[in-house]
Amino acid sequence: MFEWLGIGHLVELSGTEAVWGYLTPLAAFIGFFVLQLVVPGRRVPGYVIDPETGEPRNYRLNGLLVFIVVVILWYFELTGMPQDWFYRSTLYAVAGGTVVTLILSIIAVYSQPPGEVKNPLLALWIGRAQELSFFNQRIDIKMYFYVVGGAMLVLNGWSAVAYHYDRFGEDANPGVVLYTAFFTWYIVDYFIFERVQLYTYDLIHERMGFKMFWGGLLIYGWMFTIPLWGMAVHPDPGFSGPGRYVWLIGASVSFLFGWGMSRGAAMQKYTFKRWPDRKFLGLIEPEYIEAGDRKLLVSGFWGLSRHMNYGGEGFISLGMALAFGHFTNLWAWTYFIFVVIMFTTRERYDNKFCEEKYGPEKWAEYKARVKYRIYPWIY
Repeated sequence: MFEWLGIGHLVELSGTEAVWGYLTPLAAFIGFFVLQLVVPGRRVPGYVIDPETGEPRNYRLNGLLVFIVVVILWYFELTGMPQDWFYRSTLYAVAGGTVVTLILSIIAVYSQPPGEVKNPLLALWIGRAQELSFFNQRIDIKMYFYVVGGAMLVLNGWSAVAYHYDRFGEDANPGVVLYTAFFTWYIVDYFIFERVQLYTYDLIHERMGFKMFWGGLLIYGWMFTIPLWGMAVHPDPGFSGPGRYVWLIGASVSFLFGWGMSRGAAMQKYTFKRWPDRKFLGLIEPEYIEAGDRKLLVSGFWGLSRHMNYGGEGFISLGMALAFGHFTNLWAWTYFIFVVIMFTTRERYDNKFCEEKYGPEKWAEYKARVKYRIYPWIY
């Protein structure tokens, strides 16, 4: 089956290597936990209100420093793992990591008192606790997820690049590097603006269940690079002359355009939540609809569509699919397909959630003001 799928090269580990592959995520999770404890960080207030104090919840952020440390450890092989290990052990790691995250989820969910969700299996998926932190809030688990997931996403990508270049040498596909460079840009940008994450949906609303554990650690860290599972074994597509420039530059333009949409929308909302009266970039006046003590932003990016950030993710993933240059290979499009399905589904859920949050009348007023769901004048 693996050969038919085009990923037979990912099940070639020896018995001993397979065991280490299964254990790799556990070792990574422990390593990141220790690093986040010992690496210096800065404490900042977030958007979520701590019910015990009535004040904004306090977070200790050190994602960029932790990321730099693990990249150095990987690049110089200081842990004893070769640079291509994460890629070669991917399938084993996903299997072993799924078991580990399931165990952690069971502990996190069933150690908490029953909440609104009475079905124990549904509670395991959704979670019960809104927040989990350790050592006097020195580590917040949601932010830990993003540090582990983001850093491992980059390491898995460059591990695939190492494997690809070792296999093909001069016939290597520059699109494999470009794809990984896109994700590296995306993650480094995230770590630079790590505080913005404190104002996003996951940090504010998600609960600590298997969906959060598995999604934040395994899907984000290992499975977002799924196109590389099949594409790292394909050489340069062979474009020459102008066609080569159209291919590589076109993919880059799509990615950067989407990144600008996504980052711009996120930064505008972050600015509005922290400083409601401040002009975004000194230019865009904050306009909003009041719904009780809440405000719905309707200017700038958020006046063009209700989820311009989701639209940006679509262009980002399109650029990533095009980067490989093998336009008819389904593996190249797997991340794009995932993103389209995920954010289209999430937008529908958000619509229902926001109608309950802001009230039917105010939400109807908002939809009349901002007509498009994701893409202005299209959808």
